[in-house]
Amino acid sequence: MEPDPASLDPEERMNKFYALASAALGVLSLCGGLVPLWGTVLGILGIVCGVLGRRSERKRSATVGIALSSIGALTAIIYSLLLYFSKY
Repeated sequence: MEPDPASLDPEERMNKFYALASAALGVLSLCGGLVPLWGTVLGILGIVCGVLGRRSERKRSATVGIALSSIGALTAIIYSLLLYFSKY
């Protein structure tokens, strides 16, 4: 059973938030991978939040967020390169 969120210390609460935010940003970066700038920015933010979230009890969520964000950012970068080289 999870403890009451209000009883957690503020640092642990923020680390849990970062872990969940990383996973959410990872999913959004995958969806936004076809809009290169949006997917890249969301992916980088997801990676940063995931690294910060690894200090919490939700390490698995942060790790999944880092992986999804990395894949989303790489998808956006590769797609932008393909668009650039297809024009020239």
